[in-house]
Amino acid sequence: MQDQTRALLPAMMEARDRFMELIDEIRPELHRYCARMTGSVFDGEDVVQETLAKAYFALGQMTQPPNLRPWLFRIAHNTAMDFLKRYDRQHVEPVADLPERAQREDDGIDPLLVEAALSAFTELPPVQRSAVILKDVLGQSLEDAASTMGTTVGAVKAALSRGRANIARAPHAATVPPGQRLSEEKQTTLRRYVDLFNAHDWDGLRALLGDESRLDVVSRVQQRMADAGYCDRYAKYLETEELRARAGFVDGVPAIAMFSPATSRQPAYFVLLETDAGKIALVRDFRYVPYIARDARFLPDRDLDRF
Repeated sequence: MQDQTRALLPAMMEARDRFMELIDEIRPELHRYCARMTGSVFDGEDVVQETLAKAYFALGQMTQPPNLRPWLFRIAHNTAMDFLKRYDRQHVEPVADLPERAQREDDGIDPLLVEAALSAFTELPPVQRSAVILKDVLGQSLEDAASTMGTTVGAVKAALSRGRANIARAPHAATVPPGQRLSEEKQTTLRRYVDLFNAHDWDGLRALLGDESRLDVVSRVQQRMADAGYCDRYAKYLETEELRARAGFVDGVPAIAMFSPATSRQPAYFVLLETDAGKIALVRDFRYVPYIARDARFLPDRDLDRF
């Protein structure tokens, strides 16, 4: 059985790679939608990953190819709604009186909403949130938005009006909401990782790893660091890049921003760490999904202590 499974792997990997190439241009747009639906670039990417897994499985059962973009957006919408139900988010109630701006249903992409903090969208009920993102951020037509949401154009218009009104009434402070208070242990481990990384002290980084430390290179591989010397290969891979690390917060989540080249002022991608008793239990490396950094608001480590 194991030999038969091993024989299947090359064909499965080739099919997966071809699928990922096929959806490459759509993926950043999917993430823009999912990140605003969930209020987090990281949760948004998890929803994208789940969406693509569902799509890949479903595609193998079809006799005719779907219209890819609207099909993927419908899957992403349903997956995001399931995510919100699982986490039982709290939302504001729709307003009764709508300002004049809310009636302009045929507006194109709203640049203010494109640049708005992800937290601005989480104040909306899910249906309003979806309508505003699809129409005002992604520029979909009312008909396409209705197809994505599985509803009518009239329902989209109503949700859009209420959603725009709620956003117009909400404060738009460009702040990142804090998550749980960061423990002293995690602060120390995060900063230690950054210091060792910037010093290219790979032996020191290895010493930070726990016995069962895992590596998740998002969209590429999940593996125990100890398996087949993967830790050494990962370290050598990092050595080939000109990177600078800095600790901080993204969407209230403690994270490490990676700057490439090192002199850059904008993060290229992020790394998340999970710690246990002062050791690193999990490294999540988002290098292969750099579009996350476009929507993220990074709060540098100078503010780390107040969380």
